[in-house]
Amino acid sequence: MSGKSKSRSAANADRISGGVSCDERILRDCHQLYTEPDSGLIAVAESVGVKLLPPRKKITVMLMGNHSAGKSSFINWYVEEHIQRTGVAIETQGFSFVTSGRKRESLTGNATLHLYPHFKPLQEFKGVSEYISTEICTSRQKRFSLVTFVDSPGLVDGDMKYPFDVDEIVLWLGDLCDLILVFFDPMGQALCKRTLNIVEALNDKHGDRLRFYLSKADEAGGESDRQRVMMQIVQELCKRPGLNKCGFDMPTIYIPNPNKPSRCVNQIEEVCRTIERTINQTVQNTLNSLEKDCDIISEAITDKLTSDRQVSSENSRARCKSCFLTLLGFSIPMALLAVLLLGTLSKELLEVALGRQGIEALSLYLVPAVRMFESMSREQQLYCCGAMVLASFLLLIIARFSFRTQPTLSGKQKRQLQEKLDFVQEVAKTKKKKLYEEYLRQSVSDHDMN
Repeated sequence: MSGKSKSRSAANADRISGGVSCDERILRDCHQLYTEPDSGLIAVAESVGVKLLPPRKKITVMLMGNHSAGKSSFINWYVEEHIQRTGVAIETQGFSFVTSGRKRESLTGNATLHLYPHFKPLQEFKGVSEYISTEICTSRQKRFSLVTFVDSPGLVDGDMKYPFDVDEIVLWLGDLCDLILVFFDPMGQALCKRTLNIVEALNDKHGDRLRFYLSKADEAGGESDRQRVMMQIVQELCKRPGLNKCGFDMPTIYIPNPNKPSRCVNQIEEVCRTIERTINQTVQNTLNSLEKDCDIISEAITDKLTSDRQVSSENSRARCKSCFLTLLGFSIPMALLAVLLLGTLSKELLEVALGRQGIEALSLYLVPAVRMFESMSREQQLYCCGAMVLASFLLLIIARFSFRTQPTLSGKQKRQLQEKLDFVQEVAKTKKKKLYEEYLRQSVSDHDMN
C-alpha cells in the first residue's frame, strides 16, 4: 500500500465512529430530519404550502467514456472488491449503479428504480429498463459508504446500435449526478466522436462537475507516447466550441498492479481526492440547505399566522360595521313609526303609554319631524314613508353582506402551527448547528470552535 493510501485509510479510521463516518452520519441525520413521516421538515412544509426535496445520503458519481476505458476497473479498485465485470462486450452493457449496503446483492430493472426514487424517470426512456442494474456490496473502503457510482455503457462510433438512446440518457443522468468522471482510453479510441459530443453537451450545463482523466496510462507506451496521446485529446476537445478553454487538467491514471510495475506517474489518488472534495462540498451544501429550508418554513408559518390575525381583525371590523348598519336599518322604521304615532295618537293615550317624561323626551326629538311630516301633502307623505322603508331595507341588505367573514384558523390549528414553528426554530436549527460543529471539528481544533 502506498503512503498516500495509508494516510487516507488512517484519516478514514479517525472519522469512523461505530462504523459510521462523521460525514455519513451528518447526511443521514439531515435526511431523517426531512423525511420523518409526521414531524419531518417535508411534512411540516407541505402543511403550509411549501414543497421541499429531501437531501441525498450519498453523492452520485457517473463514469463515462469509450468502450474499455477502464471505468469498471476503477470502480473495482475503489471499492477493493470485484463488483463490476470488465472486458464485457459492448452489446451487453447498460447502466449499472454500484452502492454500499448491508449485504452483497444484485438488483435489476424495477428493483433498481425503487431503490433510487430520484432516478425513477429513467423508466420513461424507451428500452432502458431492461439494461439497468444495481450492485450492492458491503465494502467501506475509502469513502465508498458515501458514494453511488453510475457505470455508463462504453461509447463507440460507427454502426453500433444501442437498445436505448444512450446519448439522451447520459445527458439526463448528468443533471442528477454530483460528479462526472470522463475516462479517455489511450489505445486508439480516446477520440470517439460520440464521447466528445456528449462531453460537449454536458459541459454546456455542468462544466463544473466534469473531470477528465487519461486512463490506462501505463499502457500508452513511453512518456513521449503518453504526451502525444494527451495532446491529441486536448486538441480535439479544444476544437469543440463548448470546450474551447485554456488549461485542460487531465491527470494520468491506471490501476496499480504490484506484479506489473510502471514508471508512469499514477495520479489515481487525485480521483479519490476529487470524490472526497465533492463529498465535503455536498455535506456543506446539505447543511446550508437545511438552514435555508428552515428559514423558508418559518417564514411561511409566520406569514400564515400573521395573515390569520389580519383576517380576524378584518372580520371584527366587518361584524362591527354590520351591527351598526343593522341597528341603523331598524332605527329608521322605528323612527317613522314613532313619528306616525306621535302625530295620530291623543296626548292622553301617549301619556298613559309612555308617561310624562317619555312624552317630553319624544317630543323634544320628534316634534320637528312630526311638524315637517304634517306639512307634506298626502302623496308626499306616502313617498317619504316609502323612501324610508326602502332605505331601511337597503341598509339591512348591506349589513347582511357586510357580515360575511373570511374563514380563520381554529385555536387548535394555531397551536399546531406554533408547535411546528417551535420545532423548526428550536429543534431543526439547533440540530443543524450541532451537525455543523461536528463537521468543523474534523478540520479544526476544539479551541478554534470557541
